[in-house]
Amino acid sequence: MQSRCVNHCRDVCSSVLAGLLLSVLVVGTSASAAPFALFESGQVRPLALSPNGKLLFAANTPDNRLEIFRVENSGLVHKGSVPVGLEPVAVAARSNDEVWVVNHLSDSVSVVRLDANGSDGTVTRTLLVGDEPRDIVFAGPGRKRAFITAAHRGQNAPFDPKLTTPGIGRADVWVFDSENLGSTLGGNPLTIISLFSDTPRALAVTPDGSRVYAAAFHSGNRTTVIAERIIPDGGEAAGGDPGPNTNFQGVTAPEVAMILKYNGQDWLDVVGRPWTDQVRFSLPDKDVFAISATANPPVQLPGSAGFYSGVGTVLFNMAVNPVSGKVYVSNTEARNDLRFEGPGTFAGTSLRGHLHESRITVLGAGGVTPRHLNKHINYGVCCAPAPNAESEKSLAQPMGMAVTSNGATLYVAAFGSSKLGVYSTAALESDTFVPNTANQIPLTGGGPTGMVLDEARGRLYVLTRFDNAISVVNTATKQEVAHLPMFNPEPASVVEGRPFLYDARRSSSHGDSSCGSCHIFGDFDSLAWDLGNPDGTVKLNPSPIVPVLPEFGDDPTLGQDTSFHPLKGPMVTQSLRGMANHGPMHWRGDRNGGDAAPSSQPASGSFDEDAAFKRFNPAFMDLLGRSSQLTPQEMQKFTTFILQVMYPPNPIRKLDNSLTPAQQAGRDFFVNVTTDFQGPCQSCHTVDVTANPGEGPFKGFFGADGRSGFDAGRQFPKVPHLRNQYQKIGMFGVAFTSGSTVPGDAFLGDQVRGFGFNSDGTIPTLFRFGSDFDLALTNPVGIPHTPEGFTAKKNMEQYMLVFESNLAPIVGQQVTLTSGNVSVTSPRIDLMRQRADASECELVAKGRVAGQDMGFLYVGSGKFKGNRQAWPLVSDSDLRLGVVLGNGALTYTCVPPGSGARIGLDRDLDGSLDGDEQAAGTDAANPLSHP
Repeated sequence: MQSRCVNHCRDVCSSVLAGLLLSVLVVGTSASAAPFALFESGQVRPLALSPNGKLLFAANTPDNRLEIFRVENSGLVHKGSVPVGLEPVAVAARSNDEVWVVNHLSDSVSVVRLDANGSDGTVTRTLLVGDEPRDIVFAGPGRKRAFITAAHRGQNAPFDPKLTTPGIGRADVWVFDSENLGSTLGGNPLTIISLFSDTPRALAVTPDGSRVYAAAFHSGNRTTVIAERIIPDGGEAAGGDPGPNTNFQGVTAPEVAMILKYNGQDWLDVVGRPWTDQVRFSLPDKDVFAISATANPPVQLPGSAGFYSGVGTVLFNMAVNPVSGKVYVSNTEARNDLRFEGPGTFAGTSLRGHLHESRITVLGAGGVTPRHLNKHINYGVCCAPAPNAESEKSLAQPMGMAVTSNGATLYVAAFGSSKLGVYSTAALESDTFVPNTANQIPLTGGGPTGMVLDEARGRLYVLTRFDNAISVVNTATKQEVAHLPMFNPEPASVVEGRPFLYDARRSSSHGDSSCGSCHIFGDFDSLAWDLGNPDGTVKLNPSPIVPVLPEFGDDPTLGQDTSFHPLKGPMVTQSLRGMANHGPMHWRGDRNGGDAAPSSQPASGSFDEDAAFKRFNPAFMDLLGRSSQLTPQEMQKFTTFILQVMYPPNPIRKLDNSLTPAQQAGRDFFVNVTTDFQGPCQSCHTVDVTANPGEGPFKGFFGADGRSGFDAGRQFPKVPHLRNQYQKIGMFGVAFTSGSTVPGDAFLGDQVRGFGFNSDGTIPTLFRFGSDFDLALTNPVGIPHTPEGFTAKKNMEQYMLVFESNLAPIVGQQVTLTSGNVSVTSPRIDLMRQRADASECELVAKGRVAGQDMGFLYVGSGKFKGNRQAWPLVSDSDLRLGVVLGNGALTYTCVPPGSGARIGLDRDLDGSLDGDEQAAGTDAANPLSHP
């Protein structure tokens, strides 16, 4: 009977692929979409050695694969490649034949079993975790427990994240028993530890496996902002905004908000005045957490032993000294409590060339001791052409680290410097080290993110993200001795343009800062900055204005001055994601494409995104301290790259893309209900996911179409998009209300963020209510202060958190089908197929069936194509049956529209399908290699 089943399975599997050319494999509305979607996910732990040291595992982030290398005395030899989830960013080897991979975009962890010789493997289980997981370690008894960091949200999370509740931690650590994963769809975690911080990133474990450390990512630095409306008008002389209160031409600046920093007792502004009574919450700044890995279940240590504060603003990675037990945390410290870009001749101060400091912070019994890695820099002098003697000693944006087994040496990957730093741990801890190029190792690839130390062979293996390769470093000679590129499906424009975001050596005269210092991995840093320029001029706003209702008159500005004053006050860092098709840039739209404004899109005049982004070129001098702007050719490469970076799917919206009754009611109000100002909300905040259909499903309007709009504040803003509001949850409490007699909030205690919504970050929540249903946003849409109005506002809030984005929520989601979990996985596969039929994604299936590596692409009507041209189509039901009868494992993944053929069938898009190349012995990862 078993033999007949296996033969039947092979018959089914051999009937899989259609003999059609690759050119017709992509079907439906996605035919015009690009085969590669750029998310720019930040790698955390991209390399791991097997316990016996014979294999090196690497996360090939852009290719969605785990790469396997044999470690030989002569070097690394590539042995295999295993498809995993979308955007893998961390790898950990549980044993010599089992590897776990964290998939950032797929919200999953792939459990990979290796074959007998370790040259290949298969995903045998997919665990589903919270939103955007980042890191993984094994710890606890026998190191059998897997710890995984994730944001406190996501469709796979089995809890209510309480997004609108004050005082809730936004960081989770999921813990699994690796030997008892459970029989549910996504696995049964032992526990989910909630930590009082923002989204977590890095993990570290003590040598005995008893303790795990978890670090917040955007941990903050105890800065916040108070609203303009509670600051006296008239400038510093009247007790208001610190001066200067005019630019060099004498034009009075607008009244703006103010950034404050906590000094341990009071909240102070930049000139040292206290505003403590106006801040209605506290920021405990809990940065790194200590977890007992042996407790049942694992828990955060109690009291002050359970966390460290003051570690840094943005925390990247951690490493534990195996001898002393001290923890090293790579981080940057932001100086956003200070002000201004430009040379600073008018104000006498400027952030130019000194926005951040790159640091290693040491955690131990003596407390928290930050160490500035670039203490050699003379920040009082700017701006010498780079490279120069000073800049070449600098290390920017430290990330992955490794400590020698004797605890004496620490290696640090300087992502923004394309180098490794080598430190005596004793000198680092005592702050007696001297920055010197003799203790740095240049890397040819650029952008090192992570490393592993192979002491038996005197080597370091380092992943260089700029070129998606692995460098081999001789630790004795401190030299790179080999460089092995991994297959990279990214377009050349992405590879060529990426360094302009991160490379501090070419971006700054001191060699320590870049655009990526604030725009972390192309996103934001969860801070506000006052980057006005007292030496700047007032500029006109060329953008068209959203018209108001007729009863307000013919002037769409309502008499406001729409010009751009150079003293703009605090503004929260905006993401560099999703800028394509959204016109002018910056909160005010002051980076725009031209002086002449068209009446509508497409991109031209002030709506030209390509031209608008190039208006940021002066920031290389005024902010980063470069001696000159980028050349037009360099700026074009940067622009072409950055306009391809896109938003991930919304993690709050249901996977079938439906809305709850409250969300739907909120959307109906947003789209249909005429308000006090400009008709429905959508008359300003345009939502049109079908815009420019010829350019694929990634184009469209998601709350903004490039126009400016009326605002109750004192500056005239560009209408903002609304895709990323769920990322800003965590600030609660204000000292003001919206023109109402209702007082501000009472003191709300500990919160995780100091910045909220709006351009200046002063609005704590999307909709805030007082005892008479007061609305914090000055009630801009005119919802009445009634119980019915209260419900309408809450519904709108729920809709804002699931707002439409470029990709449907199903994109990235995965499940692994095996013979033992058919009943559990079938509903999820059905859902994925339904969403593919709705053109929200393309559905691929990868794995091993009847002993053969296979790949499939769903082409509609219940049919799949496989990765051999000679095979006919196979039905969905027969494919599932083949997996069961062939004792196989097939992982289904919803991928971005347009990328299905590349991910499922033809990895290098050379027209020869992967299965045919495997059978012929040619290289499926080399477009010049054909059967």
